[in-house]
Amino acid sequence: MKYKLIISCVFPPEPTVSGQVMFDVATALSETGKVKVITPKPTRPFNFKFDEKRVASHNFEHLVTDSFTSPQMTLLGRYKESKSFGKWCYDYITENHKDIELVYMNAWPLFSQEAIIKAAKKYNIPCVTIIQDIYPESLTNKLPVGKGLIQSILLKKDRFILQNSTKVLCISDNMKAYLAKTRNLPLDHFSVIVNWQDENTFIQYLDESTAAAKHTENTPFTYMYLGNNGPVAGVEFLIECFVKAAVPNSRLVIAGSGSKKEDCENLAKSLNAHNVEFMSVPEGKVPQTQAIADVMLLPVKKNGAYSSIPSKLPAYMFSKKPIIGSLDVDSDTAKAISDADAGIVVEPEDPEKLVGAIREIASWSSEKIQQKGENGFKYAMENFSKSGNLKKITKIIESL
Repeated sequence: MKYKLIISCVFPPEPTVSGQVMFDVATALSETGKVKVITPKPTRPFNFKFDEKRVASHNFEHLVTDSFTSPQMTLLGRYKESKSFGKWCYDYITENHKDIELVYMNAWPLFSQEAIIKAAKKYNIPCVTIIQDIYPESLTNKLPVGKGLIQSILLKKDRFILQNSTKVLCISDNMKAYLAKTRNLPLDHFSVIVNWQDENTFIQYLDESTAAAKHTENTPFTYMYLGNNGPVAGVEFLIECFVKAAVPNSRLVIAGSGSKKEDCENLAKSLNAHNVEFMSVPEGKVPQTQAIADVMLLPVKKNGAYSSIPSKLPAYMFSKKPIIGSLDVDSDTAKAISDADAGIVVEPEDPEKLVGAIREIASWSSEKIQQKGENGFKYAMENFSKSGNLKKITKIIESL
């Protein structure tokens, strides 16, 4: 019996949104046919303690590779990781191509993607590719030297990957437009499917009587960042701006793990910021963790918000919390916050404006804070729900 092959670089028990999305897709497709899933060993985020026993039951077969992994961000490590995972998947497809009817790929860029596409093309297997970030641009834009030459070499690989994909799924309208233009592909070669959140997990834990921010004189007004604390998150910037804002009776909670967590803890100590707290987020406990916040913080470094909508945005909205976004003001993410009327958007990496936003939102009434949170929840239900987007993605896959 032929089966659909799902290849994903992240997957539960990793607490990543794109990994959970892939689990949802595999579960949905396995209801109508045979599905196999290939993933590397769980490693993301760095230093996270995985409870591999705590994985939901499923009807698909899950194969875990013994390929090289590099949870820490080093160019050589990530290159080896991508090449190794790609070779494992290429060999698997080669050995089992007669039984595979379709490949759905969320793999490491660009080398594992290239290997998988070559194998699918060789055996005329339709391949749906989902793009989580724009490569090589997101890599080469950070390089101090040699940017042009490296980008031109890697761009050829990305064009090959996208041009030979049967369908390409993007996670934002800006990403779709940019890739179509720069990769010389028609717009109908792409479809936009956002990284959804399961709204039911939030609704289940959301107590309407306590959902509104209830700040009193004895309760610190709580700002929260929840997500991977890595080099691109810019959490140090948040800490510095929060300390500078000096909002009376307030605290900043940094929730989550990542390679920069220790650096951020040291920064808070050096600033004598006793009202900056760090906490871990147990798997599946995002709604409960965000429930203690009054306001959620969403920083994205300059030019970093154009390619995608961060997966934490739907989660913030489903928790009915207002949002301060420090990001490119003409990005899809900023547009979502503004269209939803769910908070404040300021220019990225501008300490004066972020400090102003931190102070302004603390002056809002509890009624206004509650209304902004409700606005975001309504917008997320219409645009970021699992129920709506999962139907779109399964329809595309089944049509192939």
